[in-house]
Amino acid sequence: MKNVKIFAVAATLSLISFGSFAAQQVNQPSNDMQKIGVISAANSTTLSGLEAKLSQQAKNAGASSYRIISVTGNNKLHADAEIYK
Repeated sequence: MKNVKIFAVAATLSLISFGSFAAQQVNQPSNDMQKIGVISAANSTTLSGLEAKLSQQAKNAGASSYRIISVTGNNKLHADAEIYK
């Protein structure tokens, strides 16, 4: 019985998290996408951490997608991305 409760809670939480995914990264924007700005993220030690920061910033700006246009750095990474709606 305890396992069933744990499974039910885990399933519910996983469904909730689906609705909170941030913006999607794209390689090439399509013609129906409108550029709405540029965002930046810094002080990340991994590319995946940098992508997560950009994705969250894009979502907060109301964008549905973003495209990374530059990444620089050695130990601390910095990136710029265009955001699209």
